[in-house]
Amino acid sequence: MSDKITSFEELEARQSSCSQCLNDKYLGADGKRHVILCGGTGCLSSHSDEIREKFVEVIAAKGLSDKVTVNQVGCFGFCSQGPFVKIFPENTLYRMVKMEDVEEIVDTDLIGGEIVDRLLYVDPKTGEKVAKQEDIEFYKKQIRIALHGCGAIDPENIDEALGADAFKGLAKALKMDRKAVIQEVLDSGLRGRGGAGFPTGRKWSFVPDVEGPKYLVCNGDEGDPGAFMDRSILEGNPFAVIEGMMIGGYAIGAQDGYFYVRAEYPIAVNRLRLAIKAMEMAGLLGDNILGTDFSFRVHIRLGAGAFVCGEETALLNSIEGKRGMPRPRPPFPAVKGLWGCPTCVNNVETLATVPYILREGAEKFASIGTEKSKGTKVFALGGKINNVGLVEVPMGTTLKELIYDVGGGIPGGKQFKAIQTGGPSGGCLTEKNLDTPIDYDNLIAAGSMMGSGGAIVMDEDNCMVDVAKFYMEFICDESCGKCSPCRIGTKRMLEILTRITEGKGSMEDLDALQELASNVKTNSLCGLGQTAPNPILSTMASFKDEYIAHVQDKKCPSHVCKNLMSYVIDKDKCFGCQMCAKGCPADAIKHISPEYVAPGKKLPAMFIDTDKCVKCGACISTCRFGAISKQ
Repeated sequence: MSDKITSFEELEARQSSCSQCLNDKYLGADGKRHVILCGGTGCLSSHSDEIREKFVEVIAAKGLSDKVTVNQVGCFGFCSQGPFVKIFPENTLYRMVKMEDVEEIVDTDLIGGEIVDRLLYVDPKTGEKVAKQEDIEFYKKQIRIALHGCGAIDPENIDEALGADAFKGLAKALKMDRKAVIQEVLDSGLRGRGGAGFPTGRKWSFVPDVEGPKYLVCNGDEGDPGAFMDRSILEGNPFAVIEGMMIGGYAIGAQDGYFYVRAEYPIAVNRLRLAIKAMEMAGLLGDNILGTDFSFRVHIRLGAGAFVCGEETALLNSIEGKRGMPRPRPPFPAVKGLWGCPTCVNNVETLATVPYILREGAEKFASIGTEKSKGTKVFALGGKINNVGLVEVPMGTTLKELIYDVGGGIPGGKQFKAIQTGGPSGGCLTEKNLDTPIDYDNLIAAGSMMGSGGAIVMDEDNCMVDVAKFYMEFICDESCGKCSPCRIGTKRMLEILTRITEGKGSMEDLDALQELASNVKTNSLCGLGQTAPNPILSTMASFKDEYIAHVQDKKCPSHVCKNLMSYVIDKDKCFGCQMCAKGCPADAIKHISPEYVAPGKKLPAMFIDTDKCVKCGACISTCRFGAISKQ
């Protein structure tokens, strides 16, 4: 078979052959066993690469190289349980695998045919061990559309991508009229997954049908704290995102596509480059693709880490080599974008979803989700949650289902306090919002927003004033400074929040903070400034009592703000062992004077000199008797 794919017939034949190979691999029809390791950034940071090399080494040493293969795939999603190893064809999933576990897996499972019981996932509700991924509660309510292929195929192997339905959507699109492709996306109800939720088909239709260069740009500048959706998609299946870009390029009449990806995502960038090269070699990028008159080329530009470059006009400036600052609109990019030419900018997740719509049909996609928000949404679920990871759930899933069913609830039996959706641009939703179905309109109505998909869960130990301050520090650092409301207003809001958390705030500060937040929201030039006050406004609306406690009582109810809390030793619980004193970096812990020995104890109790204490918390972590607490 030729490496070049020059027609629809050749593509279909190659897809059929690759699909058979992939199915044989998963079902064991090839007579081999297959070890699959997670190759996402999270697991790689926990030595997944070294574990893979160890498997290769041990398998070779035991003479199994012709019977067992070792493969790397994209993110499995369940990050808090990684690194993962899956064995096919049995589909056995091992979690939290370490280097020292490799030989046992090879001896017990690959040679002995027995499951390594201690490495299986344990269901926290039933206490039972679960051997297969699909039986784990974390995965049961998920539907993988944007994450199609992630955790299932080798992201650096085009044949595995072809075997998993890659380019079927493109082939279908190239047989359709360009306007029919746009209509298919319109009929699907797909809305932009970058945060604004604008209908993707409408955005494509705004690009004028004129002669000359046009561009389709993929926004991979994912800068929200705690967000890793786009990175994981690019790492797990870059072919799907390129295919979505090509379908969009065909629909709007563009011949060039640009990926704008953060330089902090080296694995995603490398796999994207490998995918582009493989597609060029296969004839799926370049001139006259599949024998049609459609030609398309893909380029990569690296972002330098500026959060504001997630805003599409700032992103376009950055690609052109200018400073990343937003442009006034109109004119909109669809009319005057990259180098003054018509340009459409779409998010990574949006483009990853497009192939499914063309491949399976708009009706099937539209059957998932809610009336106004169709399909699924990928979330980076983090914070005070048992199941930290990457999830893709249908629109309309409630916050309660996301947190307690998929997320597994709050660690340590702590009380849920809030969930921040939409990153720095979003707001904090509370217990009263838990039954809210997740979609664009419901989240905005509740005082937050979808954003690109970050979801940070907070418990009773989080101070909401401190949370607002954290996001405002981030926004101040990332503001480009072009417009005065954002440049100056965010700085003033941070100064007020700092005074409040230091116990120097007043009730007048609360009024000023509310007014300033409203003005910044109304008058800023771009989305960064317009949404910057959201964490402040939402926390003031739901947790006004915490702000008042900081101002009037000079207390932080959650014992987070250092200037408003102290560490104390319960003298009746203290055994006088002096472990806290030995671990204190400020020499702030001494024996009580006059000496006090609690009933049943033999040594004098300790006390903390609050004037010397730097509130590092080292004493709490060293005390074995629970005698130290925050007040």
